[in-house]
Parts: sequence; structure tokens; C-alpha cells
Amino acid sequence: MEKLTRFIDCTYDQMEEMNAPEMKRSILMSEGRVLCAQTNSMCVNHVAGVTNLEVCAAMGSDMIMVNTYHLGNDQYNPSFKNLTFQRLKELSRCCLGIYLECSRQSSESDFTLGGSDYLAGRIATKENLEKIMELGAKFVVLGGNPGQGTKLDIVIESVRKAKEIVGDKCLIMAGKWEDGVDEKVLGDPMADYDAKEIIQKLVEAGADVITLPAPGSRHGITVECIRDLVTYTHQLGAAALCFLDSSVEGADEDTIRMISLWMKQTGADIHAIGDAGYVGMPVPENIYTMSIALRGRRFTFKRMAGRNRTKDDVSTWF
Repeated sequence: MEKLTRFIDCTYDQMEEMNAPEMKRSILMSEGRVLCAQTNSMCVNHVAGVTNLEVCAAMGSDMIMVNTYHLGNDQYNPSFKNLTFQRLKELSRCCLGIYLECSRQSSESDFTLGGSDYLAGRIATKENLEKIMELGAKFVVLGGNPGQGTKLDIVIESVRKAKEIVGDKCLIMAGKWEDGVDEKVLGDPMADYDAKEIIQKLVEAGADVITLPAPGSRHGITVECIRDLVTYTHQLGAAALCFLDSSVEGADEDTIRMISLWMKQTGADIHAIGDAGYVGMPVPENIYTMSIALRGRRFTFKRMAGRNRTKDDVSTWF
């Protein structure tokens, strides 16, 4: 790009032109005001005639993380009504990424569960990482859904594998903000590992963004815990994402507003809201509330209303 634009000011075509280093820098330039929503491709749509993903985009999201997206069989993505990933990008005009689960079977391309290929298209295999590049995803998130028994050593190895495959073409986000039963999430003071050591290993493996839990949405997580880890992440040259999930994305708007401000106090660069508000997406009003709390009406309304703008409209974009 001729001149790098802050991500909160980027038009869709500017987002599409960025490589991973440019995107990371653009996000950092936005000073903690980038909003990411999560959708679940397995779930029903809540508004007739549009996908949950499109609703998330319309409510002010800069980025959307697609969870449980099956890269091999569209029957497992009922939310998208057989729309291609490229068509979803065109409809939402949003920076789209895919969430891949990191499991012990991630290195096995023929992984099955109970005789089904249900999980095969959702885990961080070489084949799936190559497929997300073919689809044109702008970022990949490496973690684990609840109950999958994801461990940080697997995530680190998955990041290393992803970096070899995607290079600088796709932003790599990684960490552990949920599934903290067998192994505590990053930022939990009760963890039996050194969180900073884990973050360093993730960055050295190739992670551009470290993903962390939001204070107040996961038990035992405070602003102070996450602020310390975000500061360390920045010192290593990476960006940080703070994730409001654990079904709190379905709370009332006052709670969302309060937690959003705590998230901003951590110094995180991207603020994400999970897919379990209504099942399959955040409560739409909560995306809007989060955006207003994090960056006010100006940037919220501009993202909501300006999705059809292009870089050629820059004179009228500001």
C-alpha cells in the first residue's frame, strides 16, 4: 500500500490489499479501537434472509472470526446457506478470518470422530491451513473450543506450522482464552505455567496477535493480570486481542459496556466478542454497545454506514 491507514479508517478494499505485517501495524495504529465479532457457522440464522455474519458486520464489526467453519463439507456450515467464503466477504465487506482448533490430531489429515468427518475440516491441519489461503481469509485464529482439551504446547506447534504455510499473507492469532478446565487460560493467576514464557514461544513460532481472555467475562481474570501480559506482548513486537466470551456476550448492555472498558484498560489492540450471545452470534445490540464504549459514535456509525466505500472515496470517507 502507498500509505498505511489506521484499521478503523480502512475501507474494505484497503483491508484486502494488506499483508499480515501491514495489517498488524494498521491495527496497532488504531490505538485499541478495533472490534472483532465471532460467528458460528453450524448455527441457525436469527434474521430471515441474511446470515448471522452479515448482522455482525452491520452492527459495527471491523473483523469477523468464523468459528466451526468446515473447510471440506458445506453441510456442516448451515448458517451460510451454501454461500461461498468469497461471497460472504462480498456481502459483509468485512475483514474475515477463520478459527481453527488445535488438537492432538491436528497433524493427521484423515482425523475422524466417531466415523464422521465432522471435525476434520475444523482443525489446524496442513490441508486446512492451505485451504484458508485459497479462500482468501485475512487472518487465522488458532485455539480450541470448550471441551476439546486444547493445550498450549499444541497451539504453539500449530502456530509454527501455520507460519510455514501462510507466511506474511495471513495474520496469525493464537493463545488460550477458553477451555481452561484441564489447563488454565493465559492470564489466570492459578496457572501452573509461566504465561510470559508461553507468549514468547507463540511469538517466536510466528504469532502476530496474542489472544487473551477479557477481565470479567472469565472467572479469576482481572485487568491487572491481562494488562501485564499485553504490555509484555507489545514488548515482543506482537499485537494483543482481548476476548469477551464465556457466554457473557449474552449479558445485558450495561455489563457489556463495563467489561468493554476493562478490556480497553488492558491495552489490547483488538477487542473480540464471542458467538454465544444468541447461539451462533453475539447479541447484535451488544456488538453495537461494545463499539460505542470502545470508540464512540463516530467510528461506530462510519463502520456501520460506510461499508460500500472504497479507497477512491477517501476524500469523502473522513
